[in-house]
Amino acid sequence: MDPAGTKWTALVLAGQRPGVDELAAANGQTFKALIPVAGQSMLGRVIATLDACPQIGRIVIVAQTPELLLSGDTAQLMGNPKVRLAASTDGIAASIARIAGQDIAPWPVLVTTADHALLTPEMVEQFLGACGGEARDADLAIAFGERRIVEAAYPETRRTWLKFSDGHYSGANLFALRGAKVLPALELWSGVEQDRKKGLAVISQFGPWLLLRALTRTITFPQALAKAGLRLGLAARPIVMSQAEAVIDVDKPADLVLAEEILRHRINPAPRTNPAPI
Repeated sequence: MDPAGTKWTALVLAGQRPGVDELAAANGQTFKALIPVAGQSMLGRVIATLDACPQIGRIVIVAQTPELLLSGDTAQLMGNPKVRLAASTDGIAASIARIAGQDIAPWPVLVTTADHALLTPEMVEQFLGACGGEARDADLAIAFGERRIVEAAYPETRRTWLKFSDGHYSGANLFALRGAKVLPALELWSGVEQDRKKGLAVISQFGPWLLLRALTRTITFPQALAKAGLRLGLAARPIVMSQAEAVIDVDKPADLVLAEEILRHRINPAPRTNPAPI
């Protein structure tokens, strides 16, 4: 458990793959992180959310050339004493491993992404609250959404689901890293980074027995994550989020349309009609 009053460092992953990002280009931007959603860039929204959380002491924007992201509504971040910039290396996991625990990003570290446009202080509060409660013994805690919750609110959204005996789960782009014991997990992540959307490809890295249990759905999700953590010498715990929006990041045009709708609804909460699946 973290000492009382310990502040978290938030790493905001804002890089992108080489070449033209089609979603960014379609929205008049070079960088995906600067795509506007309901009048504000995704990166600007995420930083504003983290800045509003008293548990967050520092915010580090991680990208290939992070200084190029400080334009438009993010230019003001230059004057925010909480905000730092860090250049990424090859790959997400390698970048986190290089930065986490260093002077720029002291432990404990919260990792999220610039395309988490629907992130709210309440989500961060729930996640970090669980890190001090049900997951207080975890070296690594990962946020997930449960399919029944997500599809009850947004049946049109399409996510990648990890299927276990107790339900189906999708990642919510929030990771709590408590210390150096998570480094082996980051090293493994580097090896499967290109397949991170393929749940079974990731699970297979922990051996045939765990893969078989997952395929036959004879293991719960918390049990599977705990066993995977043990293989890496750490305690890993899932945290299931109560907000359906926690799993909706902006990866494709349909996500952007949905995010715009959700943000408009937050401003003007009229009854929502469920469109046909996208």
